[in-house]
Amino acid sequence: MALTDAARLKLLAPPAGRLRVVLDTDTYNEIDDQFALVQMLLSKERFDVEAIYAAPFFNARADSPGHGMELSYQEILRLLERLNLAPDGLVHRGVADYVGPEKQARDAPAVDDLVARARAGSPDDPLHVVAIGAISNVASALLRAPDIIDRIVVVWLGGHALEWPHTVEFNLKQDVGGAQALLDSGVPLVLVPCMGVTSRLHSTVPEIERYVEPNGSIGAFLAMRFKEYSSDHLGWAKEIWDMAPVGWLLNPDWAPSVIVPAPVLTNQMTWSIDRRRHAIRYVTHVDRNAILKDFFLKLKAFAGSRSP
Repeated sequence: MALTDAARLKLLAPPAGRLRVVLDTDTYNEIDDQFALVQMLLSKERFDVEAIYAAPFFNARADSPGHGMELSYQEILRLLERLNLAPDGLVHRGVADYVGPEKQARDAPAVDDLVARARAGSPDDPLHVVAIGAISNVASALLRAPDIIDRIVVVWLGGHALEWPHTVEFNLKQDVGGAQALLDSGVPLVLVPCMGVTSRLHSTVPEIERYVEPNGSIGAFLAMRFKEYSSDHLGWAKEIWDMAPVGWLLNPDWAPSVIVPAPVLTNQMTWSIDRRRHAIRYVTHVDRNAILKDFFLKLKAFAGSRSP
């Protein structure tokens, strides 16, 4: 499926109005997916959250990519319970393995759902796919159904800044083949880098204790996840990486961006530039204060609405 340059640039324009969105998340991998998911679900004025997909991950917290996906699925359920939202029809299990160097689409309910939702849309009402984990679910959908690239916009937190000496970042390195499939597909892509860009989006224990923890069971849960990530809080700040893609969609001024050629991802996990490549949108900065202020205010309002 070919997408003209003009059509791609139109889809990459900062969106207005209320947006159809799905979230693809390795929720149990760290502590930041939880904050991003809650901010999305509390932003009803901007987002119609149609689905949440559990993404695979594999590190010391999981026995395999599939186990990581299942742990993420269960973490999504814990968050929804504290937000008083039913998971039925909303949450879908993702793939149990990576796309890998062979660029093989994997099967999963999340992949089926993404393809169906994308095909139900149109270039005038695209589905925004917020991806904050390994890109395996999204890459599988693109490999299986390349016809959907004119009906979705992928906003992915992955890799490091283009000027960084390497791009060995967790989301990207988990599935290099999947990331290559994404970058080579021609799909409208908003790339949100980690080191050099999103690395400034961080918070501290005192800030979390003041503005998050008092806000009901969901605030207490988020604060617990944040604080248990480190046993030494002295002089410690923690990046909340995954809030950045949500922040760009909430208000593109909170994450300034430019149009650049899609970088080439090498097998050695470095960026290479070919200026003949199709265009993507590339986030160059994040306004940490604006994104967190929005989150704190929405969390407080939600907790207040649940008070007797």
